[in-house]
Amino acid sequence: MARSQGGDHRGHGESHGPGHAHEPTFHTGAALGHDDGNSGHTHEGTDRKRVLIVALLTAGFMVAEAAGGWLTGSLALVADAGHMLTDSIALWLAWYAFRLGDRPATSRMTYGFGRVKTLVAYTNGITIFAIALWICYEAVLRFMAPPPVLAGPMLVVAVLGLLVNVAGFAILHGGDRASLNMRGALLHVLGDMLGSVAAIVAALAILATGWTPIDPILSVLVAVIILSTAWRLMKDAAQVLLEGAPNNVDSAAIVEDLEHAVAGVREVHHLHVWSIDGAKNLATLHARLAEGTDPHGAVAALKARLATKHGVAHATVETEYGRCADARPEHLH
Repeated sequence: MARSQGGDHRGHGESHGPGHAHEPTFHTGAALGHDDGNSGHTHEGTDRKRVLIVALLTAGFMVAEAAGGWLTGSLALVADAGHMLTDSIALWLAWYAFRLGDRPATSRMTYGFGRVKTLVAYTNGITIFAIALWICYEAVLRFMAPPPVLAGPMLVVAVLGLLVNVAGFAILHGGDRASLNMRGALLHVLGDMLGSVAAIVAALAILATGWTPIDPILSVLVAVIILSTAWRLMKDAAQVLLEGAPNNVDSAAIVEDLEHAVAGVREVHHLHVWSIDGAKNLATLHARLAEGTDPHGAVAALKARLATKHGVAHATVETEYGRCADARPEHLH
């Protein structure tokens, strides 16, 4: 005999009798925790403004840096300008992802659009990866045949670029760093900041020694740093997109805790934990109850334990007495 407690929609007096119909209601990711969602929306609204300001700063200075790199012959400046171009595009995408994530859920997108932010973060990681590889390729060519570099103007442009990037980094650093979308935006600006530092060091070295190969060498160093951080971002975003268990979640520990902490629960199985956007965790599970246990009370206790102890904002719990309804024939004995 199996009884189902479907998410948050049972046990609250839904049995209205025939003829008492309701329009379907869809819950967005922000509402999965059964609060009013104001704090989450406020935080995301602030993050959206931060990303917009930095996108405008980055796009504005990118033109100046590209012109400076072309006039001075510096690969470090050209590479950083190219990076800033893609960063500007990525930041605009991140801003749009925040706006899209605020849209309410629909009958086809029942979880809302929160995962768009994760998709943009993954795309940003791939873009950064491609840029870093291009910088390495171009650096090899320039190291083999170093072009002349105007170190003085290069230094001026690099210093201005560093100031712009530091301002952008400071603005984004105050945002929600648990958000993959914000992490992607921060990663782009951090790459720009490192590129500006490399250009400054290269310009100073060329002014002091005249050795122009330092320009492509430092460009490769920045590219390697960017590659490592981009890989981590892509890995975390892919984990969410593939609906893997969040890194801070131990499924076996959750099962053991629920079986010991919630009265009347004899066994927990078919536990699945995933995340919508890297911040809001969801879960489904089956709970086998002892005979005589109130299913509604058990479900409420399980949900409360998952929320307070394990950070699961939304859970769907199916209660059972005896054999699991999903057991396959080969497992019945």
